[in-house]
Amino acid sequence: MEQPGSDPVDNAPAWIKSRSSGLLLHVSSLPGRFGIGNLGPGAHSLLEFLAETGFSYWQVCPVGPTGFGDSPYQTFSSIAGNPYFIDWEPLHKAGLVKESELEPFLSLSHESTDYNAIRTLFWPLAKAVSKRFQANQLSLSSLYGDWQVFLDLNHSWLTPYAIFQALKSAHGDLPWWEWPSAENSFEQARDRLEDPSLADNLFLHRFLQYVFFGQWKLLRKRAKELGIGILGDIPIYAAPDGAEVWTRPELFQLNENRRPTHVSGVPPDYFAPEGQLWGNPLYDWKTHQEDGFQWWLDRLAHQVRLFDVVRIDHFRAFHDYWSIPTDQCDARKGQWELGPGIAFFDAARKRFPDMPFLAEDLGLLTKGVLQLRQSSGLPGMAVLQFAFDGDPDNLYLPHNLTPETVVYVGTHDNDVARSWYESSSEEVRDNFRRYCNVSGEDAPWDLLRIAYRSVANLAVVTAQDLLALGSEARFNVPGTPSGNWTWRITDTQLSRLKLETAEYLRQQTEITGRLPKPRNN
Repeated sequence: MEQPGSDPVDNAPAWIKSRSSGLLLHVSSLPGRFGIGNLGPGAHSLLEFLAETGFSYWQVCPVGPTGFGDSPYQTFSSIAGNPYFIDWEPLHKAGLVKESELEPFLSLSHESTDYNAIRTLFWPLAKAVSKRFQANQLSLSSLYGDWQVFLDLNHSWLTPYAIFQALKSAHGDLPWWEWPSAENSFEQARDRLEDPSLADNLFLHRFLQYVFFGQWKLLRKRAKELGIGILGDIPIYAAPDGAEVWTRPELFQLNENRRPTHVSGVPPDYFAPEGQLWGNPLYDWKTHQEDGFQWWLDRLAHQVRLFDVVRIDHFRAFHDYWSIPTDQCDARKGQWELGPGIAFFDAARKRFPDMPFLAEDLGLLTKGVLQLRQSSGLPGMAVLQFAFDGDPDNLYLPHNLTPETVVYVGTHDNDVARSWYESSSEEVRDNFRRYCNVSGEDAPWDLLRIAYRSVANLAVVTAQDLLALGSEARFNVPGTPSGNWTWRITDTQLSRLKLETAEYLRQQTEITGRLPKPRNN
């Protein structure tokens, strides 16, 4: 069987050719004062910890604005930033936020994110701050640049996104297909841009993006100063109730009423024995190919501006994708359909010669999927939690990996390492103990050490596993509709990592040849 990372070395992008390590921790999980992780001091403190310990990469989940279910993989836009990640403190110092307005946020949990509470508090404050900025549009220019320049540079995506959000608010947050027919596509609703009743909300959503990207730019600058690359993530599919499907319906498999004919998901696999019904509209790949995949390439271009490397979620859908008819409520009743294949990646290589991408190629892979990844030159992923079934040919065992691979202890979809070990069968635990020559009493750090010692050029661990936390710290359980994406690291825990693990981590990084190389800025 072919192995992860078995693509030829000279076909792999430059970023994966050096040994390095990374930490997976989503922005929402950062410490912070306002109920959810943000782009402020907690993020900057994490970057300093990464630099001190020898990490080369900080990996995050998608940073778009989340909707129902709070999943970063179902966002209102894959270009816009999540306004919940804004740090209010600089706006307070600029006189746009009152201290009393921040007090309700300070009482929210520092250990988990209560999205309902965030929604309740965030939008009234955001509207008040937007009004104040509207009256003084130079108040943040020294921090985030010229307001009008930002609007001009981002007009192509920001205008449809702002009117989408404004109309969504005007219609009580109903999905766009339940709006009046005159507004259920961007082309039909363009004249609402001049509607006085939408003016405040249009300004609000443009303003929030101005602040988000201003703060992100400062964070990215600090990361580069410290030699840290940011590894981002783009969902394969656009959310059904999102600006992208609303704006460009012709790019998706929709009927004459603009409703999906088939939707996304996966058949039964390790994560979900009955499969997963994601419900995203599928792409009309023939239409995409007619203009050289321009919409997709523009989507990737924005991610490349945000991140040093971009993980492309559910890579296998470019080879073949699971298509479920919309009249079925069972993910098992779909079928495989061919994706765009190598033509897409040939177009991507012309636009992005250095190919700063990582293929999320987990799951049950066919020979065709593996060949596509090898032909594309993209590195693939391996997850150690999947390795110990007793088969010496298991793709994810360290001795079967090759350098052009990113090896993970676990991902955002896995259980944390301690709970994985404790809940695994005795057979899996025994295979793990014998392979790693360990007692099993410290599974998170055992897995970290074996990941670092593997030949995979990038080894990624999670913050939860550095803290050896249990299942209460799991970030996501695939296929479950609620209770996910809430875990946060506290200031105390981050301080503990700096105090108790920094020196040891740096030693492990050094002895396994993973200290950062100078990064081109």
